[in-house]
Order: sequence, then C-alpha cells, then structure tokens
Amino acid sequence: METYKNLTFASLLPGIISKHATNNALGFVDEKAISYKEMGVLIDSAIAFLEDLNINPDDKVIIYSQNMPNWGIIYLALHSMGAISVPVLPDFSTKELTNVLNHSDAKTVFVSSSLKSKLTDIENLDLDAIIQLDDFGMISDNKEVKFNDKAIPKNKYTPDENKLAVLLYTSGTTGDSKAVMLTQRNIIINAYQSNEMQEILPDDRFLSVLPMSHTYENTIGFILPILKGASITYLRRPPTASVLLPALKTVKPTFMLTVPLIIEKIYKDSILPQIEKKTMTRMMHNFTPTRKIVYRLAGKKLMKTFGGHLRFFGIGGAKLDGKAEQFLRDAKFPYAIGYGLTETAPILAGSNPQQTKLQAVGPKAEMVTLKINNPDPKSGEGEIWAKGPNVMLGYYKNPEKTKEVLTDDGWFKTGDLGIIDKDGWLTHKGR
Repeated sequence: METYKNLTFASLLPGIISKHATNNALGFVDEKAISYKEMGVLIDSAIAFLEDLNINPDDKVIIYSQNMPNWGIIYLALHSMGAISVPVLPDFSTKELTNVLNHSDAKTVFVSSSLKSKLTDIENLDLDAIIQLDDFGMISDNKEVKFNDKAIPKNKYTPDENKLAVLLYTSGTTGDSKAVMLTQRNIIINAYQSNEMQEILPDDRFLSVLPMSHTYENTIGFILPILKGASITYLRRPPTASVLLPALKTVKPTFMLTVPLIIEKIYKDSILPQIEKKTMTRMMHNFTPTRKIVYRLAGKKLMKTFGGHLRFFGIGGAKLDGKAEQFLRDAKFPYAIGYGLTETAPILAGSNPQQTKLQAVGPKAEMVTLKINNPDPKSGEGEIWAKGPNVMLGYYKNPEKTKEVLTDDGWFKTGDLGIIDKDGWLTHKGR
C-alpha cells in the first residue's frame, strides 16, 4: 500500500502530472486526447474559473453530465481547492434532480448540453450560476465570468483529507434524502486498495462506459487510472452496439468496468445463439466434457471483439448470473468480480482475473476488515459488516440514518447478506 502524508488531489496531482506529462490522460474516441501536462493546465484554469464564480472551499457544486474529459477536469479542480463535488447520475429524473438541488445546498451546477433541458425545466432554481460543461460556457445570466484556458489560480489551497469532499445521492432518491458523505482520503485510498487487487500501469487504456457520477466508475475507472498515469477514453454517445464495437476496435482497451447486465446480455443474445446455430457446436455445448472447448473458441472471438488487448474486465454493482460466469471462466475471458457500496467508496472485496472463484467475490480489500454479523449456525450466512479507511462519514443531514448503519466502534452495516469461506473469500448472497 502506497503511503502519503496527505491523501488529497492538491498534494498528489502535481507529482503525477510531472511524472506522466506526455501520457494521454483524457479523451473521446477518434479524437485527440489531452496529455497529463495539458490536463494540469486545464485544472488550474478551472480553479481560476471557480474562483471567478465565487466558489470557495466547502462550497457545494453539482456535476450533472454525461461522461467527458471536462467532467474529470472540473471534478479535480473542485477537490484541488477543497470545494465539495455533488456528482449526479445522468438518468436521475427531474424530481430526483430537484431533490438534490434542494437538499445539497449547492451554489452552482455544471451541466452537459445533453441534460440541460432537464435542469432548465425546474422552476425557481436558487443557484449562483449554471455552466455548460461541454465548453465551460455560461447558461445563466452571469455573463461577465468567462473561462480562460490559460488562467492561473489566485490562491493556494491545502484541503483536509478527512473533511467532506463528495456528496453522492443514491439512485432512486426521493423526499427521504440519502446522500453519502465521502472524504478525499476515502476515495483516494480506495483507489489504491483497488490497485492492490489489480495493478494499473501507465500504458493501460481504460474505455469508460459507466457513468462517472457512480462511485464504482469514479473511483476505479477515473481516479485510479489518473493516479497511475493511465489513459481514459470516453464515448460521445450511449454505449449501444453500433457505438461500442467500433470504439473497442479503435481504443483496444486493456481495462473496462461493467455491470452484470452487459455481459449477461452478450452471453444470452450473442454467444448462445451462435452456438445453437450449428449442429456440431450445439451438440458439443450440450455435452459437459466438450462444452469448455466451445466456450474457449467463443472466448477467443469475444476477446477479439473487445479489441484483443483486454487484461481486466471488472464486473460489479450486482450479482453475476452463474451460467454467464461459467462461460467467462471456461472461455478464459479476463473477468473479475468486485463488491462494495457507495458508502464504502466503493470496494470492500474483490479479485483479479487470475484468481476468480465461481459465484464468489474475492478476498477483502487491503486495510479493510470484514465480518459476518450474527451468522446462521448451519449456513454461515449473515449480514456483511465492514470497517476501514474507505467507510463514509455518514449521510448528509441525516444523523438518524447514519446511526442505523454505523456503529459507535466504526462498523458499517452493509444490509447485504454474505458468507466468508475458510480461505477468507466473500460471497455475496443478496440483500
């Protein structure tokens, strides 16, 4: 585990940018990426822009946008100056978005052009400014403030790693608000915990298909590659097959993060029909000793579809279907399972492609303690409790809910059922 005196972006980014200056950092498919050096200049410019907007440390700023390089720029700028980011999922309804605006006390919103109609439909918006994230152009009346890509911050900031840095609203938020409070230490240390499971290299290429506002993609698909000098590529359109397939061919990613639904859909709608189409492969598939041969051949084709260089295909967010996972194992596809929650920044346990077990998650993350509370005497199943440096501060403005899930001695009650086997491997059994 790497150690730093201060786990904040303000302390870490200068060294990372200097070390990996010429590496590609952020970009869109088929477009020129910005280098780490260019990213550093843009972060400084964004800090200066935030200063001109009268954003101060501890002020809250909403990021409501599709994935794009500017999402990462403004996120890193906010944290470098000690402001609080409020990333909002792009699929939040107008009602959910209104609740976030009212509950978070945000001063300003950065919104992508694709989503601004949802925002401007809300009546009586009490905001200092609304900025279009695509080009940092003003949407609200504050026209005298303009983004200057060569501006330098007026002040030097030294954020506290243990103070509130991110407010994350869980999907489905209603009037009963549940906003997870995370610190810079929570999220940065969880990125390093994830790197202990699977090392990221400076020449790794990430293709991002999940929302950056989701903590799974944010910590492992954004913060972790940035900390290690790797490159991240985004899609300008939703990841339908017609968009994703050519992107895979162009980017040739080494890393991707997905949810079970994606690979289950590929298995059921693409792999199985191809196998069933031919008599020989159908017969081999129905006979257990030869099924692995069929799956191995299908796996080689699947690897080629994904660009041929994939070394880590992370699956998280829900339990993976057993048949789909068996296919991935027999196909020798480089998948790995992770388990965690927004409240834990998120990773609590996981494996890498070299050490997967069927229908199991993996060992606990570095510096995390897991236990099964009140296990069933026969099955060993009980509620998963966790303790570690990645556990949230609590729920914003909700001490009652916080007290329900955080014990006085620091255990976080996940609300999930699981078992831990003799090898220390966690298996998730559902809510």
